[in-house]
Amino acid sequence: MAEKLAPEKRHSFIHNGEKVFEWDQTLDEVNMYINLPPNVPKKLFYCKIESKHVEVGIKGNPPYLAHDLTSPVKTDCCFWTLEDETMHITLQKRDIGKTWPSPIVGKGQLDPYATDLEQKRLMLQRFQEEVLISYLFFTELNIVFDPSVPPTLYFPYWILFVSIINYVCPVT
Repeated sequence: MAEKLAPEKRHSFIHNGEKVFEWDQTLDEVNMYINLPPNVPKKLFYCKIESKHVEVGIKGNPPYLAHDLTSPVKTDCCFWTLEDETMHITLQKRDIGKTWPSPIVGKGQLDPYATDLEQKRLMLQRFQEEVLISYLFFTELNIVFDPSVPPTLYFPYWILFVSIINYVCPVT
């Protein structure tokens, strides 16, 4: 589902005219994309992900990137891959639904307008997921809303549904 609702464009962090990394986010993930230098064997690259810190580099050299993360991540769900000439780092947000202004503290922060747009996009994503879950929930239970039936008879289903929504999509 995250792929269908992924952002259309990536944000870039540019320092001294050079692109350091690109990034995007969904409700539960932040993805970083770092272009790899040419002619370096892929087995020499490394990425170390900690709860509040990320370090990327080439073994035997000072790190290319070693900074604190904007918010904590679930380290057991984070990973990195090398795709073509790009390192792709997937960070699992500890606080699902929280909008990150940037993956790295103080580096490449979105301006207030872009942050607002990002937050609206994530709210829409959450709404779409909740609508899908509610559709599947009521379809699975074969619940058909009948206008002649008092709404109070549906109340136990709503309690169950709200419990499931809060479990699947917790509010932070």
